[in-house]
Amino acid sequence: MFNNGNHLTPEELVKLDRQNVWHHLMQHKIFETQEPTIMVEGKGCLVKDVRGREYLDAVSGGVWCVNVGYGQDSIAEAVCEQLKKLPYYAMSAGNIPAILLSQKINALLPNLQRVFFSNSGSEANEKAFKMSRQYFRLKYPQKDKYKILFRQRDYHGTTVAALSATGQPERKLGYEPLVPGFIGDLPPAYCYRCSFGKTYPHCNIECARVLEDIIQSEREDTVAALILEPITAGGGVIVPADEYLSIIQEICRKYEVLLILDEVVNGFGRTGKWFGHQHWDVDPDMVTMAKGMASSYMPLSATVVKEYVFEQFLGDPSDKLGYFRDISTYGGCAAACTAGLESTRIIEEQNLCQNSAEMGKYLLDGLKELESFPVVGQVRGKGLFAGIELVEDKKTKVPVSEQFLGKVLAEAAAQGVLLGKTNRSNPGYNNVIAMAPALIVTKDEIDRIVAAIKKALEKVQL
Repeated sequence: MFNNGNHLTPEELVKLDRQNVWHHLMQHKIFETQEPTIMVEGKGCLVKDVRGREYLDAVSGGVWCVNVGYGQDSIAEAVCEQLKKLPYYAMSAGNIPAILLSQKINALLPNLQRVFFSNSGSEANEKAFKMSRQYFRLKYPQKDKYKILFRQRDYHGTTVAALSATGQPERKLGYEPLVPGFIGDLPPAYCYRCSFGKTYPHCNIECARVLEDIIQSEREDTVAALILEPITAGGGVIVPADEYLSIIQEICRKYEVLLILDEVVNGFGRTGKWFGHQHWDVDPDMVTMAKGMASSYMPLSATVVKEYVFEQFLGDPSDKLGYFRDISTYGGCAAACTAGLESTRIIEEQNLCQNSAEMGKYLLDGLKELESFPVVGQVRGKGLFAGIELVEDKKTKVPVSEQFLGKVLAEAAAQGVLLGKTNRSNPGYNNVIAMAPALIVTKDEIDRIVAAIKKALEKVQL
């Protein structure tokens, strides 16, 4: 019989956790004096821990991914039926859920045509880098067009190449040397802290136009691709100016640089549209996705590309090196794709993109009222994706300390609301509260989130 742990007491579970589990992003020395958090149950936007404490989860599973909320029985039931029928076969062959999910993704992204499945956002981006390099080596054998450009503050994954493409210095410390050929000179699209000391809209969108200088400096014949998050996520929930992505795209096309948009966080309704880049006039060559793709009921990701990228890999079958020589063991798993299909159906049939847009506006309106606090420098976001940048002084914009930010989040948690934050990313600038509640969130739940932050800001003093 399956052991679900229900016979164990909270004390026994805490002891077993301390003895056996290596948690993510945690200094385990703290567990000598405090208990590890153990979550046991979720329904809607609420989660419950092993001690029976209930929280409103304003970060959709801690890392912004349970888009349709907890307790969606139809996903569990669909996955169960698929597991009974066929749990898995490698994607060297097809399976029905993978075929149908590919068709659905292509309908949501009509300008892209081919779907390559994997099982995490990091891996989806790794595939995009490998595709970009091999694409140009097949197309221009006499050149070496291999460099990948990335933007400061963007995060693209935890594997070594994805980390090499991440613009968050603290995440890289201790793991050097990283992969060569990744260039992070592009400044963030960050109007609140403009790298050029200018003010929008009187800035000529320099943060985008400088891309041309970077490509020329690196030599255009060496640059394969640029990867960006449409809205910078873990780097501070930074929304670009409306002109930004179209300028970026124009420069990429001028120099034949593939534009990869990382929709791992932004995708599947998070920003009020199916994909974050759909708010702007941009037509990427590749889109990567994960998290909300199956609302994390199963691990699933994909790299979606234009047909001309795919066609470059069509060659003589006798050429053993001419195709995309890559595999993801669990990528395209029939059960995971089933979860993706059902999660996507729920988003579509329950109009959750629209709810994200409407409730997101309601959330931002509520948070904007907090800008009267001396420590609130800026509120920003799009859809159900919002950030509050905290500062010691509004004029100088000196960031609050990580300790201060931690106290604010702890106070909100004491009120039963779980918030996120910029975390171990940018030295001296880990000062943003992040929110990404499930797309099913209600006005009452948003009111509770805003009220908890307000009370925390009132209570915690610099």
